[in-house]
Amino acid sequence: MKFSKKLVSVLTATALVASLTGCGSSSSSSAEYTVGICQLVEHEALDAATKGFKDALNDKFGKGKVEFDEQNTQGESTNCSTICNGFVTKNVDLILANATGALQAATQATTEIPILGTSVTDYGSALNIKDWSGKTGTNVSGTSDLAPIEQQEDMILELVPDAKKVGILYCSSEPNSAYQSELMMKALDEDNLEYKEYTAADSNEIQSVTTTACNECDVLYVPTDNTMASGVETIKNVAIPAGIPMIAGESGICAGGIGTLSIDYYDLGYKTGEMAYEILKNKKNPGDMEVEFADKFTKKYNEENCKALNITVPEGYEKLED
Repeated sequence: MKFSKKLVSVLTATALVASLTGCGSSSSSSAEYTVGICQLVEHEALDAATKGFKDALNDKFGKGKVEFDEQNTQGESTNCSTICNGFVTKNVDLILANATGALQAATQATTEIPILGTSVTDYGSALNIKDWSGKTGTNVSGTSDLAPIEQQEDMILELVPDAKKVGILYCSSEPNSAYQSELMMKALDEDNLEYKEYTAADSNEIQSVTTTACNECDVLYVPTDNTMASGVETIKNVAIPAGIPMIAGESGICAGGIGTLSIDYYDLGYKTGEMAYEILKNKKNPGDMEVEFADKFTKKYNEENCKALNITVPEGYEKLED
């Protein structure tokens, strides 16, 4: 039997489409759950938290049993809403909101689908919950990356003992950063240290605000802040030449600083994944689950920046790995 070239082409294309469709349905049919991941921005800490979360679920369920719809908003709050609303339309089984902006968008998108946050410092301020008790009572729970502020303030006194004025630098649109700033100011008040807040509305203002802070202060403190983490090279390029040391709220930001009280964001994400397993497999209610915290904190120093600023590092600090 003879076939025309046109018919052969049609049959070949049809077979190819069927082959691709078969491959797609095969992979999705093996998945028991679909989890949407909304990550606010791409940087070391949040990336590690997402990886830990996925690894935990793959370890618990077995690889391929959970389908991850992983999306990054590139720091745009409008993208957070679009992505989270898309998860609701898709009717995913659970949403991971990585960072405060993502959490806020997820909670606005749904009150039904379970939501877990990670890399969120304070859930009370993030979700505007008064009389915060540690549980939301809603469809939300998660993990917090808050490190003890008092110990971070101690690091200022240990690493920069002659400091007279502390500049607290953060993004004004991040409520968790404002919360950490309030805690730091209280700690500084107890030691009678002068301080001033310096806020940037977005990444475009980081250089000018850091320059002003360096001109007016002896040391900077930058809390866990996604905007500042993304612009840490800008901070470094201003502060180090100016001879101004910086204490960072987390290790990624410490690329531009001298010391940090570090948590492991991979471990934090992994802990969040374990919570997700309890929700998906054992039907736990997120609203009844306490927000969990990192298990350990480690004092770390940036060797390169300490040398550049002639900072003497006391015992009890670990070198920050590149």
